[in-house]
This record gives sequence, C-alpha cells and structure tokens, in this order.
Amino acid sequence: MLMKDVTIAKTDLAPSERVITKAQDFQEDEELFRYCTLPEILKYVECFTGPNIMAMHTMLINKPPDSGKKTSRHPLHQDLHYFPFRPSNSIVCAWTAMEHIDRNNGCLVVLPGTHKGTLKPHDYPQWEGGVNIMFHGIQDYDENNARVHLVMEKGDTVFFHPLLIHGSGQNRTQGFRKAISCHFASANCHYIDVKGTSQENIENEIVSLAEKLYGVKDGVSLKDVWRFRGRLVKGQRVNL
Repeated sequence: MLMKDVTIAKTDLAPSERVITKAQDFQEDEELFRYCTLPEILKYVECFTGPNIMAMHTMLINKPPDSGKKTSRHPLHQDLHYFPFRPSNSIVCAWTAMEHIDRNNGCLVVLPGTHKGTLKPHDYPQWEGGVNIMFHGIQDYDENNARVHLVMEKGDTVFFHPLLIHGSGQNRTQGFRKAISCHFASANCHYIDVKGTSQENIENEIVSLAEKLYGVKDGVSLKDVWRFRGRLVKGQRVNL
C-alpha cells in the first residue's frame, strides 16, 4: 500500500520518492521483507516473542519535507490501537534508521515508561493543516510526561512495546527521512473482538478502506485483515 501526504493526496503526480511517503505491507516483496528475517533483528525480537515469530506489519517510511502545514508530523499514539491481538507483552516493533535522524528531520519521540500503562482512546487530532489517513492520536495523556527524542544513525535500531506512547515531529529539512520497520508478534498470540472497545473506530476505518480499495464486502473484520497481512518468520504459525 503506497501512501501520500494529505497535502498532495489528490494530485496526479507520478509515483516517485517525492510523492510516496510510506510503503506499507511489503510482506510479498522479497528484498524488503528480508529486513524482517535478519538474524541481527530476530535475536532481539525473540526475547519478546519467543521462538514462534510472526511479522505482522511492515513499513518503509519516507517522511517528506513539511509543506508548511505541519502534516509531516505523526501524533502521539500507541501501536496497540491498531492491533486486534494480545497479549501486548508478546508484540514488539523493530524500527531502523536508514540515514541520520534527528529533531530537524522528524525523529521519533517517546514517553518512557508509558508501556506499563493501558491502551488509551485514539482519534484524529484537530490539526489545522490536516492529518494523514490512519494517523490517529491519543486524546488524553499527561503533558508533563518526560519526552525523549531518539537521535539515530544509519543502521541504528530501536525495539519498543506496542503500548509505548510515541510519535514524530515535522521534517524541517529538504530531504526525505527514511526508516524501515516491522511489528513482530508471537504466533501464540490470540485475536480479540474489538467491537464495543476504543479500537472500534480504527476497525471501521480499515474495513471501510478494504471495501473501497479491494471490493471486500460485508463480514470482514479487523481480525481478518491482520490474518491476511501476517507472515511466519520463524517457528510455527500457531494462532495468528
């Protein structure tokens, strides 16, 4: 799935580095998916997931220079908001810088210790310049919480829990800030029904998008989408 920034989403520009801000779900691309199988990555992932490892969500991120409307930033959020599987302690994200990343080009910002909390309600922030599709943010968090900006060099990798509150700032440079990431989960995790929970809004949005883009009709759930996305990396595909 190729994504554009909201400020150029309706233009007819040909796909290129200057237009595509994110390539999601690259599990069928042999070269990109090789990232998810690197021993240097999996030796840490297995500490969280155990021996049966699923790659659930893949992203190549190409954060563009900000248009002036601040749409290149990503609101503070918890990744678990998007995931209908548990337990959260068996899920981990590997996020690797593909070049030098700092506050100028929109590095990650994290709120240490928030992974010990609970999943908070998310929705689109009321930002004047617009918000990118699926960029839900936490509606209620402690603004006094300490923040850490992750300055990274090419090849540096951070591993973090799906309840950790994090986001990223604007890209104030003229370059494109590149990173690659994968959310891994234990194949022993189980799916949950998110209807009636704070995650119901993202289920409705994703299912609606599946209908619009792929003609998928009634009866599809968030769980079905993730079953389709997930790929076994190591061990046995037990539940997911």
